Amino acid sequence: MTDTTIRTYSGETQREQEPRASEDEQCPECGGRLVSDSEHAETVCSECGLVVEEDEIDRGPEWRAFDSAEKDKKSRVGAPTTKMMHDQGLSTNIGWQDKDAYGRSLSSRQRQKMQRLRTWNERFRTRDSKERNLKQALGEIDRMASALGLPENVRETASVIYRRALDEDLLPGRSIEGVATSALYAAARQAGTPRSLDEIAAVSRVDRMELTRTYRYIVRQLNLEIKPADPESYVPRFISDLDLSDETERRARDLLESARKEGVHSGKSPVGLAAASVYAAALLTNEKVTQNDVSEVASISEVTIRNRYKELLEASDTMTV
Repeated sequence: MTDTTIRTYSGETQREQEPRASEDEQCPECGGRLVSDSEHAETVCSECGLVVEEDEIDRGPEWRAFDSAEKDKKSRVGAPTTKMMHDQGLSTNIGWQDKDAYGRSLSSRQRQKMQRLRTWNERFRTRDSKERNLKQALGEIDRMASALGLPENVRETASVIYRRALDEDLLPGRSIEGVATSALYAAARQAGTPRSLDEIAAVSRVDRMELTRTYRYIVRQLNLEIKPADPESYVPRFISDLDLSDETERRARDLLESARKEGVHSGKSPVGLAAASVYAAALLTNEKVTQNDVSEVASISEVTIRNRYKELLEASDTMTV
């Protein structure tokens, strides 16, 4: 017998390896089936344990999948599709750098050729008015979401809402920017990371009146289920922007919970209640923060904070008694 390594396998290991065996390959010693052992990078006989090949290259993926859905999710064949691009990211982009694969600058003739290719590529990517509309709107959504610090899932949801509005022909008579802003505002509230109307209007190209009017129309026509904003959802962001402690955040949540049980929150602005609770909690924990600081972070007036924080403290005293 040749000087070849022989490895012994348990019956369980053999059964795991058998599905990867080649039917036309046989062991040179006993004629048994050959199986591939990916753990040791070897091809082994399932009968006698003879190692026929070793130090093989594993050409499979580095991840494991236990069902078809997980396999499709983990498989990487190009960039994933996304609703944040008008063509779902399936088209090709030509880079703006006039350099070749080695980083060398292109000649003037090659630069002219690449510029023409970019022009025609853009024309083919947006072949009709609907795609041009969608491209502009999704660009606006991405710009505003970046300015507001909203996560990617909110941008995806806003893109889906805008696509629905476009498909159901809700845009005639309304601006692209107005519908895009309304979609982003609705998506942020659905995801539990709301932004106030003033914050949204500050980064939008439309005024607050048009935004509120378009938002109500989009929600009504698309039957969007959007719950009233919870004041507690604003508290972590305000605490972070003011660099306050975890104890202050906990006290602010307790104040809002007391206000909810006493019915103080009814008919009040969620942003105003959240800002007032943060200010009141800072006073209770002896942290240095002024009404002006909270007002700038929350984009509301100091008068609102003064009125609301007194109501919150009274509700908290009532619960304590």
